[in-house]
Amino acid sequence: MKLLAVIVNYKTLGMTLEALAALVREIGAIPGSRAVVVDNDSADGSYEQILHAVESRGWSNLIEVVRSAKNGGFGYGCNVGIRRGLAAGEPADYIYLLNSDAFPDPGSVRVLVDFLDAHPAAGIAGSYIHGPEGTPHETAFRFPSWQSELESTLGIGVVSRLLRKWVVALPIPRQVEQVDWLAGASMMIRRRVLDEIGLFDETFFLYFEEVDLCRRARLAGWPTFYLPASSVAHIGSASTGMKDLRKRTPPYFFDSRRHYFLKNHGVAYLWTANLCWVLGYAAGQVRRRLMNRPDRVHRSRVFLDFIGYNFGLGGRRTNTK
Repeated sequence: MKLLAVIVNYKTLGMTLEALAALVREIGAIPGSRAVVVDNDSADGSYEQILHAVESRGWSNLIEVVRSAKNGGFGYGCNVGIRRGLAAGEPADYIYLLNSDAFPDPGSVRVLVDFLDAHPAAGIAGSYIHGPEGTPHETAFRFPSWQSELESTLGIGVVSRLLRKWVVALPIPRQVEQVDWLAGASMMIRRRVLDEIGLFDETFFLYFEEVDLCRRARLAGWPTFYLPASSVAHIGSASTGMKDLRKRTPPYFFDSRRHYFLKNHGVAYLWTANLCWVLGYAAGQVRRRLMNRPDRVHRSRVFLDFIGYNFGLGGRRTNTK
């Protein structure tokens, strides 16, 4: 099998069916390709309606629909689909992950396949992501660090320039470029990489799971590449509603951030990153008020929630998923 594609659905029925239609067009042109759709325990009839749509539209030869035992998050759902697909027959050369609110432009999946075919040392390849209206999305990144925690919260131009080597979001590449990690909205992974490093760490419910996977791949000698010629439209945060900055940061984001730093760098590094975040945020707010400048865009009560979660000072620690 050449390609196994996986889509995880969680209460995004309409968009999932739209993503599937685009995916069928793409993988139908790549011999030896199949897809698995995982309904992540939506409990809203999504599983039954996706299954009916696949059967009624004649997609059953390409797509299998499965239901997970629980809503274990994005990485968990991807793992369910990957295991199911790989157990069904000959293992695929490549695993393609597509968000349920992402819609590949014509030929975009083929671009990823051709790149990995032509570059056997490459481990992961990802697409240029844009909004439905064409606005480019930042989806190529450096790994997070204590320096990036300081830079992102402080928001002072001269500091950002001094710390530019650690700014997480890279300028959107205009040509093929090796990056630290990519957003998982449209990501293709060489199966040999997963054979060596394992699947997603399911401790991450949402956020940081792609960061961790790409970091493990890098450490195993498998770099990640950004391919502008592979173009995918993406709505973003369809399942989480995180686009609305009036909503508070969910505890699972703090869980994932903590797990990433602790797992990959240890306790001392985690606390250094926490202190840099707090000092950067506080200093940035004080500076802007003294200079009578408008506040940066931050999520509602993010400072109090960060303090509460990481320092146990009355914030929310319950992991609501």
